[in-house]
Amino acid sequence: MELTWLALVASLMMGLGAACVFVFAVKSDYFRDLEDAKYQVFWSDMEELVDQAKEPDEDGSSESHE
Repeated sequence: MELTWLALVASLMMGLGAACVFVFAVKSDYFRDLEDAKYQVFWSDMEELVDQAKEPDEDGSSESHE
């Protein structure tokens, strides 16, 4: 029975901690512009693709061979 109470108290403390972190994040304005993060990831992926396309092949040419 003691283990059940310990688990219950631990889970309540973790839930309270998560709620405190959420309130802190909202008050610190971390959720202000969520769309911006999506576009940063998208454009960084596009830059990697462009950089890979510009790298020269083994024969020294940068053209793609199809």
